[in-house]
Amino acid sequence: MECYFCKNNIKEIDFKNAQLLERFTSGLMKIKGRKKTGTCALHQRELSRAIKRARAMGIISAIPR
Repeated sequence: MECYFCKNNIKEIDFKNAQLLERFTSGLMKIKGRKKTGTCALHQRELSRAIKRARAMGIISAIPR
């Protein structure tokens, strides 16, 4: 499986893009692992940083709906 971000040539993961970030979280709003999402190690680190930043800013919920 190829990394979503490498395949689509996305250089930076924007923490303000809630729709994209929620795609990589489970129903309980936990960050999905690399094996489930298929992201490379570099983008997985950036993704988790962006999700945590978005939670802190209140852009995405840390509590399941």
